[in-house]
Order: sequence, then C-alpha cells, then structure tokens
Amino acid sequence: MTRRAAPAEPALERALDRATGQPAIPGNRVELLFDGPVNYEVMLALIASAERRIHLENYIIRDDEIGRRFAEALIERARDGLVVRVLHDWLGSLTTSRGYWRRLREGGVDVRGFGPPRVTSPLALVSRDHRKLLVVDGCRAVSGGLCVGDEWLGDPARQRQPWRDTALRVEGPAARLIDHAFAKVWRASGGAPFEDELEVDVEVAEAGETSVRVVATQPGEERTWRTIDLLLGVSAERIWVTEAYLAGPRRLYQVFEDAARDDVDVRLLVPGASDIPLVRNLSRTGYKRLLRSGVRIWEWGGPMLHAKTISLDRRWIRVGSSNLNPSSLIANWELDLFVEDHALAKELDRRFAEDLTDSGEVVRRERRLLPAVPGLGRPTALVVADHAEASGHRPSLRERRHRAFVRAAVIGRAARSALLGTAAGSLAVGAVLLILFPRVAAYATAALFVLVSALLAVQALRQRRLD
Repeated sequence: MTRRAAPAEPALERALDRATGQPAIPGNRVELLFDGPVNYEVMLALIASAERRIHLENYIIRDDEIGRRFAEALIERARDGLVVRVLHDWLGSLTTSRGYWRRLREGGVDVRGFGPPRVTSPLALVSRDHRKLLVVDGCRAVSGGLCVGDEWLGDPARQRQPWRDTALRVEGPAARLIDHAFAKVWRASGGAPFEDELEVDVEVAEAGETSVRVVATQPGEERTWRTIDLLLGVSAERIWVTEAYLAGPRRLYQVFEDAARDDVDVRLLVPGASDIPLVRNLSRTGYKRLLRSGVRIWEWGGPMLHAKTISLDRRWIRVGSSNLNPSSLIANWELDLFVEDHALAKELDRRFAEDLTDSGEVVRRERRLLPAVPGLGRPTALVVADHAEASGHRPSLRERRHRAFVRAAVIGRAARSALLGTAAGSLAVGAVLLILFPRVAAYATAALFVLVSALLAVQALRQRRLD
C-alpha cells in the first residue's frame, strides 16, 4: 500500500496547540515509571527531598500500608515547616477512614475532599476528580494512572504481582503547569487560593531537552480526546494502546479500524480480569469489528491492568489518568501528558512488547459446533489464547475464576448476554412492582420527578447568576 505524505510539521504543531489549548513546554527531563513499587519509591523520595511545598492529588488514597507510609512522610514534612496540601476525590476515597484524614490534619497537612454530594448540585456527583499527581516545589512531578493503595504494591511473599500501571516523572517547567492544574481543582474544592511567588521560586529552571504537553481537562471539555483523535489520525506506522477501561465512543473504534485498514499496526492491550467487570464486558462487545478490520487485541494475564498509555509511530507517547471511555473523556477532571520523544517511545514500546508475553491474544476461530437453527449464527467465535505464565504471578482465587470464564466462554456473545440480561432483569423487576403496587409506584415516581425538577430548577437559577 502506498504511504501518503505526513502532514507538514508546522501544521501538525498548530493543530496540537489548538487541541490541547496551549503549546508544548520545552526544557524538561522526563522518565517513565512502571508499576507501584517503583512509582511509590520515587514519589516518597520526592516528598523527602522537597524544600518548600508538596501537593498530592489522587482519586483514591487508601488507609492501608502504602497509604500510611505516604501519610507519615507528609506529616513529617509538614512538621518540618513545608506547605503540604492533599486533595482526594470524595467518591474514590469513600472507604478511607475519617481517622486517616484526621491524622493528616492534626499533623499539619491541609486536606480537602473533592465533590462530596450536595442537594443543591445533584449532577455534580457525576464529575469526579480522577487525576493522579504529586508535585514538589513546583518543579518536580509524578503523574500517571496510579492511585495510592496496596493493590499497586502486590504481595511478593504470596507471589502476587502489583497492578500493572505506568506514570511519568517530570522535572522542569512542565511540572509547574501540572502544579497549576492542581490549583484549579483545589479552588474548585473550596480551598483557599495560594500564590506561587510566596511559596516557591517564580522561575522554573530547565532540567532537560524534552517538550511536554500538559492536558488538564475539566468536565465538559474534550481536550484529551481531541488530542488523542488527532494523533491517531496522523499515525502512519504504529498505534499501540494499553487501556484499563476501554469503552470509548463509536468514533474511537472507527479510528482504530480505519488505521488498521490503512496498514497501520494497531494493537490493543486490555485487562483479562477487571475490577469492574461491566466495563470489561462493554469492551468485549466491540472486539469482532476491530478484529475484522485488522486490529490485534490482547488481554492481560496478571491481576489487573490499570495503565492508560498510547505509543504512536515510535515518536509520541501519552501517559495519563484518562481512560478511553465517556466518563474520563467528557465528565471528569483528568490529567494527561503527551510527549514527543523517540527514546521514551522506544522504552514504552519495549514494555508493551514485554506485557504482551504475559497476555493472551484474542483471535477469531471457526466454530466447532453448528448453530442450533440452520442458517443462523456466525461461522467464527472469539477466544483468548492461553495467557503466558512466564511472569511467575500466582493468581488469586478470584483471578482464576475470571480466567476460567474467559477461556470457556465465547467472548462477544457472553459480553452481550451479560449486558442484555442485566437490563432485562431490571425491567422485569420494575414491571412486577408496577403491577403489584401501582398506586405506590405512581406516587414514588411522581415524588421523584418533583424532587429532580426542583433540584434542576435550583441549578438553573445558580447558573443564571453565574452567567
């Protein structure tokens, strides 16, 4: 197939500037970090080396072994006189004990929870602070897909792997932009504004030669999606995607399919056993069309694949908190880093290829059994090749159950059956309640409508005042 000429560089740079909302930030040193044990040690080292200020923001911060290590490190630095602020999502950290946050506050740490439920703003519960970042002194940062919890550490004594995840360590001017992103969510959470010139150096010295695009999306914006869509569209050789919760809009799958038909090497690595099975089932409903177009799909054989990365043409990489689904791409506060660097792309590609050795490829195979009704049913089914055991990971009972299901089932049909069965069951229960208790159901429905209309009216009035 004849290759078309790549877009002119100035035009591509201009398009990226418009998609991200700002130009690339030069002068940074960037390092890829793989999995929790490495990430956490780097983050704790940054906290220990901070001189003036520490900002930690994460969707989930657990009151477990690693969560307590972070708490102790933050409290120690606060007692040393540093400004320490911690921002967590109310819903994501719902199971974290109140005592954990109380210990931080008593230790001198300024703590805020993002987005607790409010009667006056019922729709706000949909938009979550899904970012994961640490910034120290406004010039060094770590950001990616990792929350703070023991599942990202694993359990070596029991041969349990950590959750598979990726982040970037950034030193230089781009770290200050990540810090500014923290400031916006802090203010949105009711935190007092702070001024950089009073807490950190005004200027950030260059630390390397790498340019970084910091894309900090807010609810209603689609800058991450616009940037990904643009880069996928111009990729001519390779699109390698690692995604924890793939349930993107139809046009995302079309981009993958069109690229594969254009002879681009499109590979997707997704979880085999997910902590959210519904999303995994949604991902599987799109497998057949992708495979028919030439996209190759692997399912991870470890405990959980939580990374959100893209590598394009051995040139661009994207690492961040956004999942390829509507919640992340449209509704949440997210943070993603886009880097054009051949060395980093080569390193991420190497890890992607290594991850494939611990995964099973989804393939189309001819059915062994004839359809129950002649003329109905497709001649092929989807199966997952056996996951490689080279990693030495000893699966838990839950993981073994998931794998057994994957190997035994026809993936596409099982996924659709699970989704349709859940919907059918819910409608059936609703119908029974309406038949048995029509008056009660009518009053309850009317009351619900009145409540929702009142809340929406309050929200409309508040929006009118803001406008």
